[in-house]
Amino acid sequence: MLSYRHHFHAGNVSDVFKHAVLTRLLVALGRKDKPYQVLDTHAGIGLYDLDHPWSRKTEEWRKGIGRIFDRPGAPALLQPYLDAVLAENPDGQLRHYPGSPRIARRLMRATDRLVLCELNKDDCAALKAVFSGARHTAIHNQDGFQSLRAFLPPKERRGLTFVDAAFDQADEFGRIVRAAKEAHARFATGMVALWYPLMAPSAMEAFARSLRAAGLPKTLQLELSVHPENFSDHIRGSGMIVINPPFGLEREAAPLLEWLWQALSPEGRGGTRCEWLVQE
Repeated sequence: MLSYRHHFHAGNVSDVFKHAVLTRLLVALGRKDKPYQVLDTHAGIGLYDLDHPWSRKTEEWRKGIGRIFDRPGAPALLQPYLDAVLAENPDGQLRHYPGSPRIARRLMRATDRLVLCELNKDDCAALKAVFSGARHTAIHNQDGFQSLRAFLPPKERRGLTFVDAAFDQADEFGRIVRAAKEAHARFATGMVALWYPLMAPSAMEAFARSLRAAGLPKTLQLELSVHPENFSDHIRGSGMIVINPPFGLEREAAPLLEWLWQALSPEGRGGTRCEWLVQE
């Protein structure tokens, strides 16, 4: 179980991984002219100051976005993500890191709707300040898991539900599986992306079994770790479950994650995963 305010960890390895994958999902949605909705169930504050005292205390971003921000040779698949970070740092000096809401809004079009939910009142107020005046962007001080009932299915009948829970409660993996089932039941044609931390191998095997048994459609599992499986000081990496992934995501993800792993794990520890949990 984790318990943290995200400002301590903004821009770390897990953020780089999940936001790089998120941008590929958004790029895929934008290939069709029809509008879509993105529901971000655990939105945070939207934009993080890497010079904030909490960020300075851990400096986790130095081993995450700090290692790839101006690294040469980045693949074209990563460019939308890097552009989103650079947009928050127009002088080229890394100071601010965009959360998933800010990245999503940048890649979405004027006709696409963004629905952001954040349970913490102070964080929700900060999120509203970041998006003050933004069109087609709704912000709700609401539990992210309850938002699945409130905002699915969207009127557009196209879209992405992004679940990035804090893992600050017991049985969070069980909640994630239930959220996957509910999101799919309410919006069967939509994409669902669920982030999770890599825990003990036994816990991860049980999580995968639960997802396979959940009656979901095609489901892709992506992971990136920078520490071996027996590492226990803190999380060794993270993963993303993508239900109804866009065509070609598996082909994109494998080389993208390999490049990220080499950049983020100079010691060569950990590794990547890109495999189907459920195939059609």
